[in-house]
Amino acid sequence: MTGCRLVSVEYRLAPEHKFPAAIEDAIAATRWVSAQAASLGIDATRLVVGGDSAGATLSAVVCQHAKRNAGPPILLQCLICPVLDFEETSSSRQAFAENHLIDKATLDADLAEYLPDGADPADPRISPLRSTDLAGLPAAIIHTAEFDPMRDEGNAYARKLMAAGVAVDHVCHDGMIHNFHAIGAILPQAQSALLQIGEQVRAMVG
Repeated sequence: MTGCRLVSVEYRLAPEHKFPAAIEDAIAATRWVSAQAASLGIDATRLVVGGDSAGATLSAVVCQHAKRNAGPPILLQCLICPVLDFEETSSSRQAFAENHLIDKATLDADLAEYLPDGADPADPRISPLRSTDLAGLPAAIIHTAEFDPMRDEGNAYARKLMAAGVAVDHVCHDGMIHNFHAIGAILPQAQSALLQIGEQVRAMVG
């Protein structure tokens, strides 16, 4: 849909591998792809990092890390139904805590398995929305969903990026739930959303 070469990263998972293992893997993979771009048939100047749900969390963290550490250069981040804030309970997390595909009990259990003792949920590597320095980050495509518990934090991240001068193309999908784009067999809106994302990536990568 995008016309881009895709590299899918299999990162370590909790509870066997707790924070920051997944982040370390995502950063290492991004650096490797950048370094090996020519052999992979990839234009290293047009690198896109993206994911959905927890993968979008990692993508946001990778972009923040790359900016702080002078690379690798990332042109675009694509965040689909991102999970971005475990420090504060938003209105959407309260409103859709149950009966909307992913519930509060599941999110709490996942976080407990992911974080080692003493980890601070406000750490921007865990809650990227908590970062206070977003200027200079890659342009962003952000897709959120009306009935997603994580809707508000995704919308807030889009606003914070724009306020920091980052180019953002943000869409909140009416009537949709978390990761709706992955269930195209029952939701026709999923296919149209994926087509839209592909068009956005092509337009922003150039």
